[in-house]
Amino acid sequence: MEELISRLTSMLGIDESLANKAVGIILNLLKSAGPEDKVSQLLEAIPGASELLEQAGSESGGGGGLGAMMGSLGGMMGGSMGGAMGAMSALSELKEAGLSTDQVQGLGKEVLGFAREKVGEDVVGDIVSSIPGLDQFI
Repeated sequence: MEELISRLTSMLGIDESLANKAVGIILNLLKSAGPEDKVSQLLEAIPGASELLEQAGSESGGGGGLGAMMGSLGGMMGGSMGGAMGAMSALSELKEAGLSTDQVQGLGKEVLGFAREKVGEDVVGDIVSSIPGLDQFI
């Protein structure tokens, strides 16, 4: 995780705390709206990802963040609706955290690129294609 955070701080010009928060928001989205088996593979392949996800959940009161809550709510309403709601909520959370639209896109590209390095294109492709609206991040 340190490698990814370092990349983000230098690429986006943000501090480590914001980079950690942003990655936590993205991981919450993936966990709440992506296919469980593929997201589990991803979390296992990135050292520190599960811990960051737990930390992000505890900082938001244990609920996993607004993106996770909206993804879960939408999931009850229908799979694609849940993913789209989660993606929109995550985008809102990232902007509220202080990231610009360009920084959000850079974040998405870098996080997903890093994920591809760790678990491969097939796993990441399955996750991305299962979450409507995720293309806003990339």
